[in-house]
Amino acid sequence: MNNSMISAMVSMNSIQQKLDIIADNIANLDTVGYKQKDTSFEDTLTSVMQQPKDFKQQGRLSPLGYTTGYGVRTGDVTRDMTQGPLDQTNNPLDLAIEGNGMFAVEAGGKRAYTREGGFHFAPDPSEPGSMVLQNNQGYFVLNDKNEHIKVPDNAKVAIDSHGKVLMDEGGIITEAGTLKVLKPLREDALQQMDGNLFVVPTSLTEGQVFEAPPVTGGIPEDTSIRSGYLEKSNVDYMGQITDMMQMQRAYQLAARAISSSDTMMNLANNMRG
Repeated sequence: MNNSMISAMVSMNSIQQKLDIIADNIANLDTVGYKQKDTSFEDTLTSVMQQPKDFKQQGRLSPLGYTTGYGVRTGDVTRDMTQGPLDQTNNPLDLAIEGNGMFAVEAGGKRAYTREGGFHFAPDPSEPGSMVLQNNQGYFVLNDKNEHIKVPDNAKVAIDSHGKVLMDEGGIITEAGTLKVLKPLREDALQQMDGNLFVVPTSLTEGQVFEAPPVTGGIPEDTSIRSGYLEKSNVDYMGQITDMMQMQRAYQLAARAISSSDTMMNLANNMRG
């Protein structure tokens, strides 16, 4: 009875963690560039107990022994980094990456990476008369030289499919830099931050997590930039609702197991010899 209560309690804690992940996914259904999270369950302290040889009766087909355990626990949280659907906004500074890549931004003095491409130009306080490219959280967007992207405040700006920032000053078109877009090789190594950002852990370097940029410069060859589009969340809403219903049923079953074990313990305590 104690084993059944412990197994149910451990399982309920793990199921609650799974439900929290599902709730996070559903809450970010409309978050631009959000990537769905998932986790699986693993057995906890599983062992095989041997039965006496007297149990091996004639006609028995199953081998001697039975498995005991103490419930399940949640494994590592994984992310589905597949591309989400593109939503047309007709805003030339709304950018979506087609393919496997991430924008680089400067967040709180350190480099971070994101799939969210809702950018805008804001006045540059350090250089009057110029504007600097930022994302919706106010973080600076970086170019392929890890510098801020600046343009004169009277310039017209466009960004092509190769990530080049083009500015028009009185009919003269010049290049203001190229967006830094990196292709992750070890997506599981990235640590998620708030604001839909990812960072490289201190134990690794950027070169160990991302593919080296092309020798000729620019963005990875198998990626392109779509101006006037935003990448929507890749959360599968119906799949999440189905998973939530299954987890709720599992939670109820575990709770019933605790209730049944408690009833049996009360009966055993109240027995009279």
